[in-house]
Amino acid sequence: MARNPAARPPDDDLRSIADSMAEQSRAYLTTVTEVAAGANPEAALPLLLLAVSDLLAEGARLGAITDVVPAERFEPDVGPDPDVEPLRAGLANSFEGIDEYAEVIDPLLGAEVGPATVSGDLVSIAGALAQGLRHHERGGVLEALWWWQFSYLSDWGERASSTLRTLQVILAHLRLDVDDDVATEAEYDALQP
Repeated sequence: MARNPAARPPDDDLRSIADSMAEQSRAYLTTVTEVAAGANPEAALPLLLLAVSDLLAEGARLGAITDVVPAERFEPDVGPDPDVEPLRAGLANSFEGIDEYAEVIDPLLGAEVGPATVSGDLVSIAGALAQGLRHHERGGVLEALWWWQFSYLSDWGERASSTLRTLQVILAHLRLDVDDDVATEAEYDALQP
């Protein structure tokens, strides 16, 4: 009896990508959970900047490989979706006053701008990563890769890119926006022998 070629196990390269993506997903989820809980608020922005940057680098690998097609043409049920509302509320609290930003909806189709929130984007990304991670932890390597790749291309890659830029801009404003008197004094001090 011939085996269904689509049912073969993933090759070592795909397994390696899946394992790496699982590790990066866990790291991202840990970081956003800690930030939402208020742990180390002084480092929250740099930690999120690193977490989102690292995640995008891993996501680029998903975009670079050919389409992953699992053996089954349906997504196996891995149980109910996790409740992300506490995470959303914690992140919204952490970004109070700087959460909302404007983004270009689709830069290829036009300059239409729409509203977005850092907290909403971070949680949307977390939900997509958690779904893939649940497949991975159950041994569904191809299902996890398919989900991560599909959701990267359709949603979380774009959300992460927009959020990364916004986090970098927030950090730049916090570090570079100073009163003119402070800037003048710093320039004077720097020029004195």
